Amino acid sequence: MEALGGYPAKSSSHVAMARRFTVLVSVTVGVGCLFLLQARLLKPKDFYSFDVKDARGRTVSLERYRGKASLVVNVASQGEQTEDHYRGLQDLHRELGTSHFNVLAFPCGQFGPGETQRAAWTEEAFAKSAYGVTFPFFSKIKILGSEADPAFKFLTESAQKTPKWNFWKFLISPEGKMVRFWRTDEPMESVRKDATALVREIILKKRVEL
Repeated sequence: MEALGGYPAKSSSHVAMARRFTVLVSVTVGVGCLFLLQARLLKPKDFYSFDVKDARGRTVSLERYRGKASLVVNVASQGEQTEDHYRGLQDLHRELGTSHFNVLAFPCGQFGPGETQRAAWTEEAFAKSAYGVTFPFFSKIKILGSEADPAFKFLTESAQKTPKWNFWKFLISPEGKMVRFWRTDEPMESVRKDATALVREIILKKRVEL
């Protein structure tokens, strides 16, 4: 059968197949967009969006620290620099107070023999008894390689640097963004200066909001 003008008419079956194909493509594209949107929404946007394990292996949300400044440190309980760092970190933790600031310690055994194979809670107990620390400890993590802890990976990607040794320090804003980092051998006074300035900003902002 020919259509007007001498052109062959399309069969109804061809039209139906074309319509089904169009619908299938539309649905596929729509589902793909939904998956991409969901992945983007679910992807943690800041440090406080992550869940981690505490020193006893229990899952905890870092959301509890949102609104405060945090100094995240990969710690080690044995080494020439351990005592100086633990005492310096504890002084800072006590000086700035937990209302606006916390040191968050993550033991890591990937940098020499500085961190033992003991459970994280025993490392915490050791640090408390030997150096009087009161800041929270979390589960022992990995920083290097494919098994790197996601929360710490967020920090290293933000800094575009990976720790080369124990006691790297990452300053986190109240919104969960990495503000600055310090290597092992950089002076604690520099850390104190920036952490204190950030805490002052938090306090002033709260006063204005009141």
